Amino acid sequence: MAHDKKPAFDIILWGATGFTGRLVAEYLARNQETHRAKWAIAGRDEAKLDQVRSELVKVRPEFADLPVVLADAKDAASLDAMVARTRVIISTVGPYARYGNELVDACVRAGTDYCDLTGEVQFMRGTIDAHDARARETGARIVHTCGFDSIPSDLGTLMVQDYMREKHGGHCDQVRFHLTRMRGGFSGGTIASMMDTLAAVKAEPALKKVLTSAHALDPEPSRGTKEERDLATVKKSPDTGTWTAPFVMASVNTRVVRRSNALLGYPWGRDFFYSEVSDFGPGPKGLALAAATTAGLGGFMLLSNVDPARELLEKHVLPAPGEGPSATVRERGLFEVRLLGEGHSPKSGQRVKVEGKVASKGDPGYAATARMLAESALCLAFDTIPKRGGVLTPASAMGMVLVERLRKAGMTFEVHDRAA
Repeated sequence: MAHDKKPAFDIILWGATGFTGRLVAEYLARNQETHRAKWAIAGRDEAKLDQVRSELVKVRPEFADLPVVLADAKDAASLDAMVARTRVIISTVGPYARYGNELVDACVRAGTDYCDLTGEVQFMRGTIDAHDARARETGARIVHTCGFDSIPSDLGTLMVQDYMREKHGGHCDQVRFHLTRMRGGFSGGTIASMMDTLAAVKAEPALKKVLTSAHALDPEPSRGTKEERDLATVKKSPDTGTWTAPFVMASVNTRVVRRSNALLGYPWGRDFFYSEVSDFGPGPKGLALAAATTAGLGGFMLLSNVDPARELLEKHVLPAPGEGPSATVRERGLFEVRLLGEGHSPKSGQRVKVEGKVASKGDPGYAATARMLAESALCLAFDTIPKRGGVLTPASAMGMVLVERLRKAGMTFEVHDRAA
């Protein structure tokens, strides 16, 4: 790192007063015994930070003395002072395209590691273009998408490929992600990011080319092949015989997985195929659910692109930034993903099929995401992983080390052969 002296903290949680930020703070507090990190909460409102700290005291009394750091997203000097005091920054302050650029810039210049839970492709493309080269020089690891977007996709694919290499001596030339179970909702911050992205495209139509490119996050963006386009209709899966519909975050996750392949040196081949769908099962019920989901998603996107309709949605229907479900609802949430891989085995001389599973209890956008983001920061701070700076992905920055850490934290990461 570029720090002149040892930082005071291992981790600073920036955005601790937001809904997701509070959940990450609570996770770090509840798991203090296992990691013993020196950490602090940060934001611009001291009174709100004091309130968060008082809530953490209910978890563990010793957090009455938890340090509080004041900094403002638009005050470069305060950001520089904050990042100089820590080894890792967790950022939960979104929409990131609006509030995140100055913090990433400060981390890159200081050589401070950074992780967030953004799903904004245009923001990530911007940080790659503006900061990747400098981050490689300073050693700063800038790791986006460390929540439900895109850890199950990115680390799930890495796990499948790691298993394929070890057992069969080759790689999967295709992996298909099927979201088979999910109970939970989107946070107000996620909705705000989606709305910001739509507004940005409207203001700057050239962004649409970035957002629709299958390889938008590759080191050298290239035009994706036709079959790499994200599913937009109801389709019966040739792999499972189940009915599938578009997965709302496929346009983010698929780009992240392809960037991982590129940053790792294309170990899965330059023609590696990756796709994501929501899976609703077989038969008439599966078809009906897939059709309803596709229609609902299409209607939402249509209304969101019309200013008066979008304003009504934001005012009366969608959760506002900082809002979220109760603890009971969060605890009842869950998700389960199947990753269907296929490739040639040099050992047997035949094509083989493998299947991975990534699952977690807890609302995907809240409880599970808080766990994944916090563990990513702890991994960057404490685990033995290759030290390479740059704008990275979870797989390329932390790899199977983070998979093992998340397993120990209660998530499921499994993989096995499946019938040909």
